Amino acid sequence: MHYVAIVTLLLLVQYTAYTVMCGLARGRDTVVAPATSGDERFERAFRVQMNTLEQLAVTIPALWICAWFFSPLWAAGLGVVFMLGRLLYRQAYMREPASRGPGMVIGFLANMALVILGLWGAIGQL
Repeated sequence: MHYVAIVTLLLLVQYTAYTVMCGLARGRDTVVAPATSGDERFERAFRVQMNTLEQLAVTIPALWICAWFFSPLWAAGLGVVFMLGRLLYRQAYMREPASRGPGMVIGFLANMALVILGLWGAIGQL
């Protein structure tokens, strides 16, 4: 379970970095709070931050359920895949939003695998 804890913390570090980048974009592009629109670079950074937060609501519980009922190594590995998918997603979204698809698909598939394996493991232990 140590690997799962490490991956969870790395996911939180990644999300925190995206939050800081969003805040910096807000200041650099002079989008005054509470506005969430204005400069396109800020809007992209904001969407990356919020989309990542939305995905983490699935990822973190699924990661731990998969680890507990199926396999900590599989869970940690899929967590890393998700994290790499989010990195690719951010890079693509900031460059050209229409190119974000591959990163999004990688993260989505990792999440679905975590959910399915966690469910399979939990049902198998009934």
